Amino acid sequence: MTFPLNPVLMELLILALICQKDSYGYQISQQMKRVSNLKDSSLYPVLRRLADSHYVDIYDQQFQGRNRKYYRITEIGKQQKEFLEKEWKAYIHAVGEILETGSQAGKGEDE
Repeated sequence: MTFPLNPVLMELLILALICQKDSYGYQISQQMKRVSNLKDSSLYPVLRRLADSHYVDIYDQQFQGRNRKYYRITEIGKQQKEFLEKEWKAYIHAVGEILETGSQAGKGEDE
């Protein structure tokens, strides 16, 4: 099951992938498909926005006679990833508390 990605979560995931290693668009889209049904047409505007915000640098590299556009995380991109990751962890903690509270409330009603 996949959950819809909001733009901020999509940004975090893309930055995390690029932080692991420089990547090209198709490679990123294939990795993103593990958690979403993201279309390539949605990915490239996000990559462009990340570049415009100086979170990633873009460079070309030859591959089988063609140029591939690669994305490399910048120092400010690493800082943004760390910030978003902290926000994500706080969010999932809050969701976990709600789920736990909900399951506790459900147990009380059954007794």
